[in-house]
Amino acid sequence: MAKVIEGLYYAESHEYVRVEGEFGYIGITDFAQEQLGNVVYVDMPEVDDEVEAGEEFGAVESVKAASDLFSPVSGTVVEVNEALEDEPELINKDAFENWIIKVKLSAPEELDDLLDAQAYTKICK
Repeated sequence: MAKVIEGLYYAESHEYVRVEGEFGYIGITDFAQEQLGNVVYVDMPEVDDEVEAGEEFGAVESVKAASDLFSPVSGTVVEVNEALEDEPELINKDAFENWIIKVKLSAPEELDDLLDAQAYTKICK
């Protein structure tokens, strides 16, 4: 069973957001990385790009498939995880530790539309 962490917010499209103050760290879930297999490339936006809840912001490619990334929240990209440019396989090692982008949240109320750990676990079964 894929790992699901309490206290994070989850999208049905298998992205998570970890909120710290006015910032959100967005990545793919453990379930998503298990489904993809060995991640070989992560396509990320640029710093200062705007992301919109439910809209595509990049992609993850594995040896099996490519999967679009959808932002669970709206905001401005303040940082990208540059370690993934050289080592995209870090997502396979720990999807929750190796977030993809950090955003300054523009509409924190959008978090209410996301799933909690219990609800997300149900859709992964």
